Amino acid sequence: MDFDMTESNFESFAAGADSFSSDQLTTGSADAKGQKRRGGPGGGGSRGGGPRGGGSRGGGSRGGGPRGGAPVVPGQVPGQGPKGAVLKDFESLGGKAEDAGIIEKVIQIKRVTKVTKGGKKMSFTALVVVGDSKGRVGFNLAKGAEVSLAIKKAMNTARKNMVQVNLKGSTIPHEIIGECGASRVLLKPAAKGTGVIAAGPVRAICDGAGIHDILSKCHRSNNPVNVIKATFDGLSRLKKTIPAPAAEEPTVESPKG
Repeated sequence: MDFDMTESNFESFAAGADSFSSDQLTTGSADAKGQKRRGGPGGGGSRGGGPRGGGSRGGGSRGGGPRGGAPVVPGQVPGQGPKGAVLKDFESLGGKAEDAGIIEKVIQIKRVTKVTKGGKKMSFTALVVVGDSKGRVGFNLAKGAEVSLAIKKAMNTARKNMVQVNLKGSTIPHEIIGECGASRVLLKPAAKGTGVIAAGPVRAICDGAGIHDILSKCHRSNNPVNVIKATFDGLSRLKKTIPAPAAEEPTVESPKG
C-alpha cells in the first residue's frame, strides 16, 4: 500500500497520534479506577477480592464450598442436612403425632351444581375413608368450593368420627350383612392368606381397618355412599368372640356301702 508522506499529511498524522494517546490515557485511568474500586480484574474488592469472586460474595457466605455453596461437612451429602437429621417431619407440616400412621383414601369426587335465583353455583364433593390399620376406621362426605378444600374438610371430619371394629386376627369374627338404603353388603371371614376379596369402597374400608383376609359381596345397589354406609353398618355390629366354656367332666358318685 503506497502512502504519500507529504508535510501536510505528516502534520495531520502527528496530530491524530497525539489525540489518540490522550484518549487512551483517559480510558486507561478510568479502567484503573474501576479495577481499584472492584478489587482487581476478576471482580474483587468488597464483592470479590480475586479472580471470579472473593470477599463477602465470593469467599464468604456465598463462596466457601463447591460452586459458591456452603462448606461441605464430612459425612454430609451436598444439598442435604447431616446424616440422621429429619428435614421435614409430619408435625412440622401441621399434623399431629397420633395421625402420622393414618391411611387416607379418596373414594369419589363429584362436581355438583346448585341452581339459585342469581344463577348456578358449582362446588365439589369428596368421599373419603381414613383408618389407622389397627381396627379404627371412619368415613365422611364433604363439600367445598375447590377439590382440595372438599378433601381436606372430609379428612378432618372422618378422623373425628372413627369407630372401633372388632377383629379376630387378620379377619372378622363372624359373617354379617350390612344394610343401608337399597345396598346390601355381605362380609364373611376368611382363612389367613386369602387376602381382601373386595373392590372399591369395601376394599378401602378393609385396608383402613387393618382387615387383611375377608370375603365380600355387594348386592342390589352399588352406589358408593350407600355401599360404604352398609359396610360400616355391618362392621359396627360385629361381636367379640367369647371363648366357649370348657365342658365339665362328669363326676362319678361312689356307691354307698
